[in-house]
Amino acid sequence: MTPGTTHLLERLLAVQERVEALVAARRGGDHNPDDPFRGLYVDDAMVDHLLARGAPDAAGDGLAGPDRERVADIEARADAVLAEDGPALPLRDLELTFGLDALDVELLLVALAGELDPRLDLLFGYLNDDVTRRRPSAAVALALCGLPIASASARHRLQHGPLIESGLLTLDEPDRPLPSRCLRVPDRVVDHLLGSRTPDAALRDLLLAPDPVEWGDGSELALALSLGQRLVHLREGATGSGRLLALDALGRLRRGALLLDAAALAQHPDADVLARTAVREALLTGAGLVVCGLDQLAERPAVLHRLLDPRATVVTVGALGWDPEWSSVAPLRLEVPESTVAERLALWDRTLGIDADVVSDGSGEGSVVGGRPGEGAATAAAAPFRLRPEQVVRAARTARQLSQLRGALTPEHVRQGALAENSSALERLARRVTPGVGWDDLVLPAPILASLREISLRARFRERVLGDWRMRPGGGRGIGVAALFAGDSGTGKTMSAEVVAADLGLELFVVDLATVVSKYIGETEKNIERIFVGAAGVNAVLLFDEADALFGRRTEVRDSHDRYANLESAYLLQRLESFDGLCILATNLRANIDEAFTRRLDVLVDFPLPDVGHRLALWDRSLGTALPREADVDLAFCAEAFEMAGGAIRSAAITAAYLAAADDGVLRMSHVVSGIHREFRKLGRLTIEQEFGPYWELVERP
Repeated sequence: MTPGTTHLLERLLAVQERVEALVAARRGGDHNPDDPFRGLYVDDAMVDHLLARGAPDAAGDGLAGPDRERVADIEARADAVLAEDGPALPLRDLELTFGLDALDVELLLVALAGELDPRLDLLFGYLNDDVTRRRPSAAVALALCGLPIASASARHRLQHGPLIESGLLTLDEPDRPLPSRCLRVPDRVVDHLLGSRTPDAALRDLLLAPDPVEWGDGSELALALSLGQRLVHLREGATGSGRLLALDALGRLRRGALLLDAAALAQHPDADVLARTAVREALLTGAGLVVCGLDQLAERPAVLHRLLDPRATVVTVGALGWDPEWSSVAPLRLEVPESTVAERLALWDRTLGIDADVVSDGSGEGSVVGGRPGEGAATAAAAPFRLRPEQVVRAARTARQLSQLRGALTPEHVRQGALAENSSALERLARRVTPGVGWDDLVLPAPILASLREISLRARFRERVLGDWRMRPGGGRGIGVAALFAGDSGTGKTMSAEVVAADLGLELFVVDLATVVSKYIGETEKNIERIFVGAAGVNAVLLFDEADALFGRRTEVRDSHDRYANLESAYLLQRLESFDGLCILATNLRANIDEAFTRRLDVLVDFPLPDVGHRLALWDRSLGTALPREADVDLAFCAEAFEMAGGAIRSAAITAAYLAAADDGVLRMSHVVSGIHREFRKLGRLTIEQEFGPYWELVERP
């Protein structure tokens, strides 16, 4: 014993003398020797009675008291069971897995005793001199292990040893001095030692159910794990699944898997504690811990440190590369291949229960060799959707459920099932538009329609051309499709984007510039990044309306404002190149778009003002067939006399319909020319009598 320890003990002895003197003084002043609180504490007679009961026999459900001979007998019987049944004993496995020494095991058994023998909680209360505290205190536990509370090594082992660090044992009431703090074995550890395999209830909302999906080859990962590799990082692309590869690898090794949702863990207030609980669960059961969505924990280093325990087998899955700051142990890094269109279509067919061979080139056309006609085309409708294999299976199940409710399986059921897998992250940043128009609703010149169909063509075959045929250029460019729609207001840019989305079976998200542009430096770029990241998890068409506000020309730097404006444009250039989705930029001022953007665009469409023939068709379609018309409605005159864009024609037609509804429900020429007159005033155009010709007198002028 060092002089410092001797001095400390001498000082503590003096404190003990004063405490004993105070206790004696209080007891000496007690004028009521009859105890009115009988039953609220354990007296000597109760202890003698409990001890006289003896230890339970082999058929009982408890443990014996701290008798050395009985402990020796129990250990001898345990050794006999070990020799007979092999090493599959929970306590011995616990000792080997968590690196416990003899003292750790004794402390664990002392804390465990009260959980299994109801007699001992009263005895621990007696030893603690506090009937309300019926778990062994640190002082009692160390005494039962034959160690003094002043042992520095024992105290350190009890506070910072593997029992505490691994969560096998907890010290309650941290505000108390160590000797009076009680030891507790978590319920999950007790249940495990009793043979339970049910995961900890605290992880119920964090564990993902394994996906019974056959995809990918996990043999390489299985080989690495079998050779002793404990930490592996799987970097997955947009349509690959590191989760499925990990499940396949662990299945080859006949090991279980705990799929941990990193996104849910990152949002939990007790993420650090739950991370340790997840590692403990993996070690208890011998399962591999698969951390899905590791990127969500990039800003939580403490949580990552807990998760990446070197004793456990941990497979991390994420879209980003590995950061060496996350762990002192270098992981094995593997790339998860993306699923091909053919693989995804095969998953669709298997899940939908299509037994026939489907012949499809991914263009949306398909045929069935035997089996039910039309189902080949239905599954081929899923080709434009870039989903992970497990998402494909869920989407196919949704499509099959819809088909059971609404008749035979159709391409629309497949599209709805695929769209159900879209995340909602983008809805907070952009306006969702469900396409309700098709190619027949467009009134545009043939070359413009051909350019729009080219956008759909590129989106449908991009994986074959850029992936399978390796036509992708270098520089880290993605496989996305970018198009520019330029033209005057009302010429059909937004409607054309909706038609392209409808043709591909996708949704349209219109970016609201109010949610993007910020007066604070750097915030605009962050908002744009959030939009592109959100769009990466959504099978949709992304439309930047009034795009010249964001994708404007870079200018000569004269002050700091020019510099940061140019930085925004440069950032957008880089982000647009790496985007893997379908992005459409719409602008009324093409000249304001930076040339660097136009060079990176796949398709550029100039929308002209409609000519007379197109204006006539627009008038006819805008008024529709449900609205009754008088014979005097001269749409040919309207198309010839008034040069209007399609949007203005539609607005005037709606105004005319309201005027007809307020009249007798029949559309007349007076309603039409009045609608045109009001549209001109709204646009700030002059209304000239000669322009309206013989119908000037019919105009209702407010």
